[in-house]
Amino acid sequence: MFISRFRVNTARPAARRLLSSPQAMHAAVMSSFPHLLPSNTPAPDAPRVLWRLDHRARAEVLLYVVSPDRSDLTHLVEQAGWPAVADPDNPGWQSRPYTPFLNRLTAGDRWAFRLTANPVHTIRRKEGEPRKLTAHLTPAHQMGWLLDEDRQKRLGFGVCEKPADRRLLPEGTTHHKRPHPGDRYELAVRDTRTLSFDKSRDSGSSRRGKPVTVVTVAFEGRLEVTDPDALRRTLTQGVGRARAYGCGLLTLAPVTPSGRPTS
Repeated sequence: MFISRFRVNTARPAARRLLSSPQAMHAAVMSSFPHLLPSNTPAPDAPRVLWRLDHRARAEVLLYVVSPDRSDLTHLVEQAGWPAVADPDNPGWQSRPYTPFLNRLTAGDRWAFRLTANPVHTIRRKEGEPRKLTAHLTPAHQMGWLLDEDRQKRLGFGVCEKPADRRLLPEGTTHHKRPHPGDRYELAVRDTRTLSFDKSRDSGSSRRGKPVTVVTVAFEGRLEVTDPDALRRTLTQGVGRARAYGCGLLTLAPVTPSGRPTS
């Protein structure tokens, strides 16, 4: 396994096109692996290519890629990076082996984390209608999705709770007569985006299809490892839905005094 980081040159037109379309970015990321054919479908329990965009500032967007093979992002440097300053020693992105880090994970370890996910649930508007998949739209429900006990058990970690003296109120603030999760846990929603794009247009087809809409949520917080093997699967297979569109990639970093990730 490998993890790569690429800084996007947001001033370039091609970069803006990639940033506006998860479908186009997905195609660009998958083109980074010459031996990976479009027809190759990984087994359900196999590591897969995951990617995520971190919007640090208007002009600072980082692309992270986790993959079974080392990526070659030369084409992205040419389209959306700084090709004039690239050289063999500094090709325009950083890539390093990920497996040694994965193998060091131990139950009880605490890490700062970042995750962009697509929190969804099913609803039925009228009796007798089929259930419909819909996105969680409020921070409380989005955090509740990640804090679900069964989900955390499957993922191999638990989100850490805040010490009592750091909570706003002893019982937390309330939301629909229940404690607000943001006051109890080391968890925050940093960014929510609604992405709408036409898959057929981005794939080069002349026919217009129904737009695809994906709600993405960027989480930051602190977690404790409960099941190292399950967490390794999470880090290499992703979390939740819309993984082809930049969701599901969880990354860990050493905890700083502020509790924020270091990278």
